[in-house]
Amino acid sequence: MEVSAPKILILYASYGEGHVQAARAIMDSLRRLGHCEVQLLDLMAESHPWLNGLTKFVYMQSFKTIPQLYGWVYNITRGMQAKSAFGHVLHSFGMRQLALTLKKESPDLVIHTFPQLALPALRRKMGMNLPIVNVVTDFDLHGRWLHPDIDRYYVATEDLQQEAAQRGIPIERIAATGIPIHASFYNPSGDEAAPDQQQAIPPLQTERTTLLIMAGAYGVLSGILDICRHLSRLPQLRLLIVCGRNQQLKAELDALYADHPDIYTYGFVDYVPALMRASNLVITKPGGITLSESIASGLPILVFKPVPGQELNNALYLQQKGAARIARTTEELIQHCLDLISTPSLAGEMKQVIESLRKPHPADQIAEDILQQLVDKRTSVRTN
Repeated sequence: MEVSAPKILILYASYGEGHVQAARAIMDSLRRLGHCEVQLLDLMAESHPWLNGLTKFVYMQSFKTIPQLYGWVYNITRGMQAKSAFGHVLHSFGMRQLALTLKKESPDLVIHTFPQLALPALRRKMGMNLPIVNVVTDFDLHGRWLHPDIDRYYVATEDLQQEAAQRGIPIERIAATGIPIHASFYNPSGDEAAPDQQQAIPPLQTERTTLLIMAGAYGVLSGILDICRHLSRLPQLRLLIVCGRNQQLKAELDALYADHPDIYTYGFVDYVPALMRASNLVITKPGGITLSESIASGLPILVFKPVPGQELNNALYLQQKGAARIARTTEELIQHCLDLISTPSLAGEMKQVIESLRKPHPADQIAEDILQQLVDKRTSVRTN
């Protein structure tokens, strides 16, 4: 009798690009390694579209205008318990839509890449034997991710694995796989830029340093025009600037540096791996996905004015490890650049640390572990 392909549901949220990128990376690995049927669901958008739009707007604006308030809320709730009153409220959103999806699709396993955990309570209510896994997409661990009824956790580092265990999750349920990113960061031939795009990416040069500036998916890196103004004056530096979906930012940079031979600007691109391979250093917002991409590419990381909350905590973790440097002023950022350019041993030390943090093919590791769980479950059902 032929065994049917596993059906897997991945729940994500569209607050930024990271959660959906992680979901897609896992989906690609599951389909390739296990020939699975995989469905992605933006649970908040599907279940509460008006509230989803409002909270996304508030989320983006808080980053821009009131970051200290966002950071205060994040940190004061960091130790929250899933079964507290606050946790019950947060994890109640989307329950009706999720119940409809479960009845319609009958998945064999559900993955969260965003901590909207309506499913544990719903699983009990519906009497389902449905494995649930969480894929934590930061180098920091907020209490929203932690729930005693989650069957498996995938986290960025062994440090996070130990922290989750200290906060009550059985350590055998936690795997330090790294954060899932696109396979092309590990396989240079897997997803290179198209020929016309390759012409826009300058090759690495030994006589100068190539600095990649990642402004974020929405081009909101703080003070980027001022940063570029200062960096453009350094003769030993070449700049690759990714503006994301911020068309106004790209237009301004194009106008300012149209005649500059060492400044290249890009909009929203799908060939970030190729850009990172063409670079020596990166300045970036410290989202978990972009940091993981930088680590996979072996790039020393510079973080400018990280927003309080998970991004600041991500940056502080990597700075403490020695893989990143944080700058809170433009002058400090320029000095970090000059230090790394003029003293190659400093960049070499950072690269050694980055190599120790680099996890091989996290999405594949997660997919393989999930597929093994499903095999074990089916074997257990047959023998009982």
